[in-house]
Amino acid sequence: MPSIKLLATTALALVTGLTPAFAEMTEVGASEGQLNIVAWAGYIERGETDKAYDWVTKFEADSGCKVSVKTANTSDEMVALMNEGGFDLVTASGDASLRLIAGKRVQPINTALIPSWSKIDPRLQDASWHTVDGVHYGTPYLWGPNVLMYNTEVFKEPPTSWNVVFEKMDLPDGKSNEGRVQAYDGPIHIADAAQYLMFHKPELKITSPYELNEEQYAAALELLRVQRTLVGRYWHDAFIQMDDFKNEGVVASGSWPFQVGLLQSEKLPIASVIPQEGATGWADTSMLHAEAANPNCAYKWMEHTLASNLQSDLSVWFGGNPVVPAACTDGSGMQTAEGCTANGLDDFDKIRFWTTPVANCSQGEGACVPYYRWVSDYIGVIGGR
Repeated sequence: MPSIKLLATTALALVTGLTPAFAEMTEVGASEGQLNIVAWAGYIERGETDKAYDWVTKFEADSGCKVSVKTANTSDEMVALMNEGGFDLVTASGDASLRLIAGKRVQPINTALIPSWSKIDPRLQDASWHTVDGVHYGTPYLWGPNVLMYNTEVFKEPPTSWNVVFEKMDLPDGKSNEGRVQAYDGPIHIADAAQYLMFHKPELKITSPYELNEEQYAAALELLRVQRTLVGRYWHDAFIQMDDFKNEGVVASGSWPFQVGLLQSEKLPIASVIPQEGATGWADTSMLHAEAANPNCAYKWMEHTLASNLQSDLSVWFGGNPVVPAACTDGSGMQTAEGCTANGLDDFDKIRFWTTPVANCSQGEGACVPYYRWVSDYIGVIGGR
């Protein structure tokens, strides 16, 4: 087992006002034999879905760590699972990571124990969704935009606006969009509505879709109530959404590149676009549970995930961008420079990445609507209130 030391930090003071002490690993020791991870669908593949995509089997053989994965469909589900315990790592998006830090469910990592840390995109190394007061709480894993997925038989030309899923209208095939569009089943979708309003209602003066005062927030909820009359199903399971596009007449929805790629691989009439209003996005981080039972395996996995060939294949499989930029060009895996460009590599500064809404924001102390309100109010919107 590794030797450890106590690390006193003020990292959480910005979020909770507390100053906890953590046990920081100073060396990686012998494998414990297993590793339990909470992850998004499609994030950790062992060749079972497609034999060409397997970054688990060799890791298990080399490390002696048997990998077990629990798939989560939303950030809220990830937070709940980490609160329950029994997991070593989670691939958390920005709307979960700060909550996990504030709730003391994850611990700081010692980047000196991750030899490939220097290979990470500098824009991600100190990103605000996993770095608090200069302390790192995870290893970047993958990033990308939330795209507008659409049926190319209905849209002969790519839609130029998110209005096809937010406002009642007839689509290019002459039929109404009522019952034919979807929206994400998660409170963070409020940010998509806010981003839409940033473009179409500049008088609201929204500067960030995650920092909304009461007036801005009310406008976003009202737009979502309109959307409620159009949505056939709110999606959170990627595979159910794909089935809805194949079999249930859904023709447009916010989605992830993962679904787009799989549907296209089946030769279905599916494409995606980032419309004129821009897009929210996700930058996901492997975070170590505060009470991880298998920290040595966890550190070995975090180093493994930064291998250029893994990052290359992962970015092709999921349709995201590698956190190790060299994976786009070094030929170590399936990805190419053109593929990374298509996945939005050059759009990093245009994407508004998921983050946890808090009351104290750039508009002032207590000026913004905090996330717990987003949760309860979005449930109300879905329920027709």
